[in-house]
Amino acid sequence: MSQDSTTVPETVRKLSGRRRREIVAVLLFSGGPIFESSIPLSVFGIDRQDAGVPRYRLLVCAGEDVPLRTTGGLELTAPYGLEALSRAGTVVVPAWRSITQPPPPAALDALRRAHEEGARIVGLCTGAFVLAAAGLLDGRPATTHWMYAPTLAKRYPSVHVDPRELFVDDGDVLTSAGTAAGIDLCLHIVRTDHGADAAGALARRLVVPPRRSGGQERYLDRSLPEEIGADPLAEVVAWALEHLHEQFDVETLAARAYMSRRTFDRRFRSLTGSAPLQWLITQRVLQAQRLLETSDYSVDEVAGRCGFRSPVALRGHFRRQLGSSPAAYRAAYRARRPQGGPEGRPDRAERADRAERGERFPGTEPVEPRSGEASVVGMRRSPLAAAHAVTGAPLGGDRHLGHGGHTGHGVPVGHGIGHGPNVVEPGKPESDLYSPHLPGQRERPVG
Repeated sequence: MSQDSTTVPETVRKLSGRRRREIVAVLLFSGGPIFESSIPLSVFGIDRQDAGVPRYRLLVCAGEDVPLRTTGGLELTAPYGLEALSRAGTVVVPAWRSITQPPPPAALDALRRAHEEGARIVGLCTGAFVLAAAGLLDGRPATTHWMYAPTLAKRYPSVHVDPRELFVDDGDVLTSAGTAAGIDLCLHIVRTDHGADAAGALARRLVVPPRRSGGQERYLDRSLPEEIGADPLAEVVAWALEHLHEQFDVETLAARAYMSRRTFDRRFRSLTGSAPLQWLITQRVLQAQRLLETSDYSVDEVAGRCGFRSPVALRGHFRRQLGSSPAAYRAAYRARRPQGGPEGRPDRAERADRAERGERFPGTEPVEPRSGEASVVGMRRSPLAAAHAVTGAPLGGDRHLGHGGHTGHGVPVGHGIGHGPNVVEPGKPESDLYSPHLPGQRERPVG
């Protein structure tokens, strides 16, 4: 399902009498990264009424009775404790220090009580682990940083984790992916509370786009959670990664694991948070991405070397995962990292790729058609524009609340994209650029 800022989700409860909708409490813990912690403080704690942004009242609360040490050894002092959560209409958990440690029981109790009394609960990045530990994500769609999504899915199997989304709004419980996605979710909250004009004004003050498109797919890595290392499926996964150039399907992997397809799907998802078909196709796309960056193989050759049944399959799923055609991706990559000649002039392979898309290069003549081929007349595009077409969505135009959900089956191997969950380590990932989607953890086809 999707919703807009004018629709009140059915899951939103009425606030208890002592809570105020304009009060936002930010719950801090020792060991939390300062960047994520500062996001809700900046969005909700600064008076920007002169710019047309309605004012919130911020309460910064300590989630535990210990010194709040953060990035770089800084020590923070929160003016409020857990008791202040009882006044807030929104409670934000910007991060949790370690996905391997349980949060303090007193903080979990305070979050449950706030939710029962109608408060909106928000978890940014690893803050989703705190919400899950409190039981607030049971049976709900949620997201977190793609690197931690497999662990969240395994540790809390009742949570419908979607590692592709920038943020998930399930009405009274909201979660986001990593660093920059926390800004997107906070802007979404302002948009929900006060409309697009207020969110746009705030975005301008923060110098960020008010909405973004795309998802976490382009940042997924090929790694799997470290927990899988001791599992019998580890050998099958290793074999798959070593044979991506071959055409095989999930049935082949299930057979190698001596499991039925249904059992294999269930075991794989429980370990990684991803359907095996989607994981496999993501690895093929990632391998194609690497070959486009490091080789001069044609797009057709890249498709064959990555196990796709046809270049058409590669192009379709590469575009869905990375937001660009293979040829455009290679051109933009090389525009950022000149390889060919003096002053960053594109080499022959890049020229061929861009000619395929009908583009011209500054200082060159239009591409002449070969015998029997149609004439190609290209429009000039700067390296910046090419890179923007691949790695960043235009300002504005986000998919808003998404469609959520893990991707289903029904796509032949070599015809899809999917998730690439990553190794889980304590600590915080670098900043990231993601995009929103909404609840409805339903299977959806990729082809």
